[in-house]
Amino acid sequence: MVISQSQNKTLNYTIMNKTSLISLALALGLGIASPAGGATPTPAASTPAGEHVDLTYAAERAVNAVVYIKVTTNSRMQTVEYNDPFEDFFGDFFGRGFGGGGGRQQRQIETPKRQGAGSGVILSADGYIVTNNHVVENADELLVKLNDNREFKGRIIGTDKSTDLALIKIECDGEKIQPITVASSDDLKLGEWVLAIGNPFSLTSTVTAGIVSAKARSLGATGGIESFIQTDAAINPGNSGGALVNTRGELVGINAMLYSQTGSFAGYGFAIPTSIMNKVVADLKEYGTVQRALLGISGIDVSKWIDQQQDKGKGVDLGTVNGAYVAEVSADGAAEEAGIKEGDVITAIDGKSITKFGELQEILTAHRPGDKVRVTYLRDKRKHTTTLTLRNIQGSTNVIESVDTETMGAALRPISDTEKKELALKYGLMVVSVKNGKMKDAGINKGIIITHINDREMRTQTDFDEVVKAANMSSERILWIKARTQSGRPLSYTIELGDDKK
Repeated sequence: MVISQSQNKTLNYTIMNKTSLISLALALGLGIASPAGGATPTPAASTPAGEHVDLTYAAERAVNAVVYIKVTTNSRMQTVEYNDPFEDFFGDFFGRGFGGGGGRQQRQIETPKRQGAGSGVILSADGYIVTNNHVVENADELLVKLNDNREFKGRIIGTDKSTDLALIKIECDGEKIQPITVASSDDLKLGEWVLAIGNPFSLTSTVTAGIVSAKARSLGATGGIESFIQTDAAINPGNSGGALVNTRGELVGINAMLYSQTGSFAGYGFAIPTSIMNKVVADLKEYGTVQRALLGISGIDVSKWIDQQQDKGKGVDLGTVNGAYVAEVSADGAAEEAGIKEGDVITAIDGKSITKFGELQEILTAHRPGDKVRVTYLRDKRKHTTTLTLRNIQGSTNVIESVDTETMGAALRPISDTEKKELALKYGLMVVSVKNGKMKDAGINKGIIITHINDREMRTQTDFDEVVKAANMSSERILWIKARTQSGRPLSYTIELGDDKK
């Protein structure tokens, strides 16, 4: 993913040849050499100052665990709005409107079949692969190509937009594949050498080297959970989903984006740490969706909040310049119940120091709803400690199961152009059959036309699938359905997706 000044995102790949690592090493004076006689070099836990760093072991150990993912999105019918200037101009004259917008029309177009590409990292010998959500989002087909050119069809196990991670799987049928060794990103140190490995197109893997430039970096670019490892290893468009590894060839992060004003590498790339990845992957495997534990606050780095106040000409003294400033406390959340208030500064979770908001998010991602944590915070420069129980987005400690829309119990299809004219409707999904499930329990019968769910227009099966999944992950877990009979009588239904809070 590319984050530029205009926040544009691309999935294009940069092609680099196999000498890129050696060229970069020579330019930096690293003295990389291939092991003599095919011997495997032993990794160094750390390199004393003044000695050369040998990155060949890390590259050789990790490169075969990084795969190329080809993504195909089939063509779809999509409704678009457009303005007809002649309708605007002649509308009043012919009595067809009131001008000034009377020419707004709708029509259906067929989107072209699209293909994209990204990388992934093999986590286990039975074929589980982690990648970015934005690589496989909306994919109809996945083709996974290994570094030795073997190809497999992939299927999505689960995705998580908040962390931009996804878990896919290939069926190896006993074929040997090489998983990567996963290390703790918590052990990374600033200035430590890392390699970024991607697999562009069907070429051999691209390996670049750099150092850890920063940890727990928040960019405010994704709208989700951000606690990135920042590196100056070259991460160009198309490296999304690839591996960030340490000098022992162990996975420490999943390459996710670069920040650039030009769309090409300009010095900084960002990776999702394994401390976040491990929990997301485990949840997607077990539940199909992430069990996200919430503190019930929104906030900002203390240093950034102080800067904002000083820009307004206000003096600030919180008793610290580090920590997570609590900007808002959610009603009925865990923090509110524990007595945490707006203006407090969280300085530690379970004794682990918090210097910025990204570190708080990273710690919480390792927890599940129902976990108890000890929160240390400052109020009026005085230290307080409280223990609270983390909750899910619904405000409970229940496990949130993913929703298979087929279990809703109804088969749907978009109404035809003829039906639109006959029923005086612009769109809708007709219920063509009903079986046991939530739709039948709500009283929805065959022949009913669903026009809106949770205020979203129902034009395609994708609209229905997406609104159900979004509602399942919301605080209410309710579907508000507007429908019509074929005689034109309006109907409404309510479907509860979840159980009552415990």
